[in-house]
Amino acid sequence: MHETAAPDVIPLRLRVPQECEGWRLDLFLKYRIKRLSRTKICAIIETQVRFPDGRRARPSSGVRGGEVIVLDRPAPVEPAVPRDFRVLAEDESFLALDKPAGLPIHTTAKFFRNTLCALLRERYPGQPLQVCHRLDRETSGVLLVARGREASSSLKRAFARRAVSKRYLALVHGVPAPAEGVIDRPLKLLDTPTHLMMGVVPDGLPSLTRYRVVGAFARHALVEAAPETGRQHQIRVHLAAIGHPIVGDKLYRASERQFMDFCDGGLTPELLEAFDGLPRHALHAHRLTFPHPRTGAAVTVESPWPDELRDYVAALEPA
Repeated sequence: MHETAAPDVIPLRLRVPQECEGWRLDLFLKYRIKRLSRTKICAIIETQVRFPDGRRARPSSGVRGGEVIVLDRPAPVEPAVPRDFRVLAEDESFLALDKPAGLPIHTTAKFFRNTLCALLRERYPGQPLQVCHRLDRETSGVLLVARGREASSSLKRAFARRAVSKRYLALVHGVPAPAEGVIDRPLKLLDTPTHLMMGVVPDGLPSLTRYRVVGAFARHALVEAAPETGRQHQIRVHLAAIGHPIVGDKLYRASERQFMDFCDGGLTPELLEAFDGLPRHALHAHRLTFPHPRTGAAVTVESPWPDELRDYVAALEPA
């Protein structure tokens, strides 16, 4: 099921750091929301901004360190997303979910109600659930959610000390040679228009991904990837860096301009062709092994290769 409904207003709360004490309100908003023009900021101040003490908001109003400024933003019509997810395994300490491709986890500029966190609140009202790690919106597969504060602390510590084993499946262009290896290249967020792209740069953070080819085709390969560090977009960037980008990847297989066109106007036939004829990228979180937050025993959860990727692979030219 897909749904696009959204609330009428989304309150955005901005806490003023002490170092911004005395700044003009318009300058503070520009500092916090860099994409906004000065004209847009002035319009927002006039119609959407509330100070905690009720004083009138003007562009020249001074902000106070520690106060929380509220922006009552009109909610956009959210893009349709898959709103169903399966529970792969669960007990009193955790949920292991099968996240579908296309479902964002957290609130973003475009998504508020159509997120996994919002769906969890709907399905498990009142339960203290915490998502323990992240998957990109278009990445499907196993996602671990803690039940309660103690379980959340335990699982997040396990991720931090690299006690969680992650295995992904990725369909890539070309066939990597050698068929098994280690990609050890530092990664860093690049200064690009989207503020999203990661890149291999000498002064980046240490990043390591192990890979092996598990299936070869004439012009593609199915690769198992095991990230030993947890950088943003790590598997996608690393595979592209060795000349084997993931099929359907809108940032690292296509181009940033095409990605921005997709964000602005949706998936046109021309863009779909640029994205290898696949509406999502072909990366799937296949297996997760983690220490149980209460007993410490190893727990392994697997998510099967999704139907849409299975159908895509079935149409590939064999080796």
